[in-house]
Amino acid sequence: MWVHSAHLEVRQGELTAARKLLGHAIGAAPKDKLFREYIQLELQLGEVTRCRTLYQKYLQWAADNCQAWISFAELEASIGELDRARAIFGLAINQPTLDMPETLWKAYIDFEISQGEHERTRTLYRQLLSRTTHVKVWISFARFEEEAGGADAAALIYREADEHFRDTGQKEERTLALEAWMDAEKATGDRDCVDVVAARMPKKLKKKRPVRDDAGDEVGWEEYFEYTFPEEEVKAPSLKILEMAHKWKKQKTDE
Repeated sequence: MWVHSAHLEVRQGELTAARKLLGHAIGAAPKDKLFREYIQLELQLGEVTRCRTLYQKYLQWAADNCQAWISFAELEASIGELDRARAIFGLAINQPTLDMPETLWKAYIDFEISQGEHERTRTLYRQLLSRTTHVKVWISFARFEEEAGGADAAALIYREADEHFRDTGQKEERTLALEAWMDAEKATGDRDCVDVVAARMPKKLKKKRPVRDDAGDEVGWEEYFEYTFPEEEVKAPSLKILEMAHKWKKQKTDE
């Protein structure tokens, strides 16, 4: 109702009345939509300074709102205020709580890429990896390096990711990183590089395990993959025997 009332005033040419209505609204009952509508009105009027003031009030009210931070930074970037945009992104990523941090980081990284700032982008990826080592971040970093620095630069990131997940024991994540690396090397057509990655790939063994309910009763079975990496085969040769036994059992079952 606040928004509709303000739009009515705008249609009557009463901008001051519309601003008073929306200003009273965000003071009495602040909502995301009220801020967005008020900002959009001022943006259509070309009132950048008023937009900045509104964004500041918006973010004081909802400092965890990633989309508000992104929109504010994009406004500054759209009028060529790149340093202001960076400052806003910098403030945003340092907020103690954020509703969609992955969206914010992606927007900041995409912004620097769009400006051709490769070193700034690398710094951002390193900052992000200091907070989360999710496999998607590693793969995104490697793909950026592939575009910015070439296949060799990307391989260094993939190798670093592989070593990280090896050290942390995250086998599924390590496998995903290696598969992305393999796809990248296949795209280059370099057979030697493909062989290097292939030597790191794990063997997958499909297994079954019981599924239990909250009471601990068995309610069924689920399939899962067990990954055995080359260095584990050296340390535990008995795994090969187990794998051979599994294949023999499967063959007998099929027969």
